[in-house]
Amino acid sequence: MKKIILSVAAGFTIFNSYAQKMKEADVPATVKSAFAKQYAAVKVVNWEMEDGKYEAGFDLNKVKTSVLIDPKGNITETESKIAVSALPKTVTDYCVKNYADKKIAEASKIVDAKGVITYEAEINKKDVLFDSEGKFIKESQD
Repeated sequence: MKKIILSVAAGFTIFNSYAQKMKEADVPATVKSAFAKQYAAVKVVNWEMEDGKYEAGFDLNKVKTSVLIDPKGNITETESKIAVSALPKTVTDYCVKNYADKKIAEASKIVDAKGVITYEAEINKKDVLFDSEGKFIKESQD
C-alpha cells in the first residue's frame, strides 16, 4: 500500500512540475499588475503556472515572448524566440557535433532578473541550454 501511495505522490509531483494553462481570472492581481506595468501595450496574454510562478505568453512586436512572474509580482525571466541563425556559433557547433542528423527546431534567448543571458535550442523535443558564451549547461525534456 505504501508503494502505491508513493507512486501516486511521485506522479502528482511530476505532473505539477510541467506548465499548466490557467484562466486570467485565476492570476493574482499583483502578478497581472506587474505584467501590465511592464507590457502595457500587450492585450492578448496566455497564462500558465510553471514551477510556482506565473508565465505570461504573448507576441511583442511580432516576436513570441514569455515572462515568468513570481507570486509577489517580480519578473524573474524573459524568454524571446530568435532565429536559429542568431544563436552564437559555439551553440550551433555544439548542436551539430552532439546531435548529428537533428535540426534545431526553435531557438530562444532567455534573460533572468539579473540580466544573465542563456540560450535555448529545441532539438528533437528537448531543450538544450547554453550560457551567454554558448557553453553547454544542460538538456531537459521539452
